[in-house]
Amino acid sequence: MGTIIAIANQKGGVGKTTTAVNLGASLADAAKRTLIVDMDPQGNCTTGFGVDPRSLNKSIYDVMLENCFVTEALCATEMPSLFLLPANRDLVSAEIHMIDMENRIGRLRQALETVRYRFDYILLDCPPSLGLLTLNALAAADSLLVPLQCEYYALEGLTAVLDTMKRVQASYNQDLQFEGVVLCMYDGRSNLSAQVAEDVRGHFPEAVFETVIPRNVRLSESPSHGRPALLYDARSTGAQSYLGLAAELMGRKESSHAKT
Repeated sequence: MGTIIAIANQKGGVGKTTTAVNLGASLADAAKRTLIVDMDPQGNCTTGFGVDPRSLNKSIYDVMLENCFVTEALCATEMPSLFLLPANRDLVSAEIHMIDMENRIGRLRQALETVRYRFDYILLDCPPSLGLLTLNALAAADSLLVPLQCEYYALEGLTAVLDTMKRVQASYNQDLQFEGVVLCMYDGRSNLSAQVAEDVRGHFPEAVFETVIPRNVRLSESPSHGRPALLYDARSTGAQSYLGLAAELMGRKESSHAKT
């Protein structure tokens, strides 16, 4: 059974999609069968794999409204072990359509249960807002991974998303765990980045991943080429950092399984 990880932060521009795309590619590079689910109507995760959202016949929108099965909407990628459940602008109206629907918070969970056995990891790229789409992702997930930009007010954003997690645990998904925090867009030349990293590690000493994702030109360029950094420039520090993050995540999972 695959592990489902929601990648979420109610603050925008913190590296959620970059993390979903590149962590997913790095897990696939380690021969883990991986599915990335684009839950953001902007479809940046989708275009990050070179898929034109306007060309889609089926998407996560159709899955959420039960117009098709997950398998009918899946897209292959350049990596044999990596698959994408894409999104387009249709997803904007999904929340409106779902308002009066039965089980509106559990629709994604219900859909993913049909394919969970086929994957080792399922990553959910959430929109930067707390609506039905993000709630569906958190209700479907085993754990929450929070990308955090090393900037002012980072801790406030983290506190907000953890409060949301607690509410979801109380009402929809009592088994939801906190996977941890990934420090993104780290600038080693900046005192601010170092101070934010120190503050976050001080507040959450066991939750913050050791691997830090730096600001990196190749990492920023790769989406415009429709490829993860690993396929765009595998030697770049951005690509190597996400390989390190994937290794750390897999190590945590193996350690957790060994204890149980």
